[in-house]
Amino acid sequence: MKLRFLATVVLLALTTVAAHAQAGLYINPIAIRAGNSVADSGPFAFLGQNSTSNVFYGVNLGGYYDFHRAGNGITTGIDIRQSVLHANNAALKEFLIGVRVSAGPFSRPFKPYVEATVGVGSTKAPVSDVSIKKVDYRFYGGLDYTLQRHVDFRVVEIGYGSLTTVSSDTVGGTLSVPATGLLSFSTGLVFRFP
Repeated sequence: MKLRFLATVVLLALTTVAAHAQAGLYINPIAIRAGNSVADSGPFAFLGQNSTSNVFYGVNLGGYYDFHRAGNGITTGIDIRQSVLHANNAALKEFLIGVRVSAGPFSRPFKPYVEATVGVGSTKAPVSDVSIKKVDYRFYGGLDYTLQRHVDFRVVEIGYGSLTTVSSDTVGGTLSVPATGLLSFSTGLVFRFP
């Protein structure tokens, strides 16, 4: 008898969580300013010869699943994203997964959110076929604006993180090149499935 009661309570709890769950998919243009304090001049210079910064452009494809909604309007969930960017014949590819928290402190239709993500970043230098994969992390903050029941406009998303990129240091050189700081900007559409 106790087992049936426990199974019923668990089933009702899962039904309640599923009723409040929401998923979203997005494919947006993205720009990332990559920079560090040391200019690399070797054949593996990710940012370009003797350059300390460069701007990469590409696409950001991902989705989120908000699985918990608190009584105060704050939702928590996960976000998974893949970004592919290019600049000056160099390539930056990222796969990130993280925790997402969103809220509705303003009167609808604005929904701000923050995310903390970690994953793998792959970089390829402009004049070499050598690429490396390293741990990548990023913190995001953004604001979505509801256009229709299932469509949001991502007004802005700003992210900041760090990644050790391909360089004369990571490919056996003697120059000490620090991890590259990444500042990203994105906007576009989000398709929601309540």
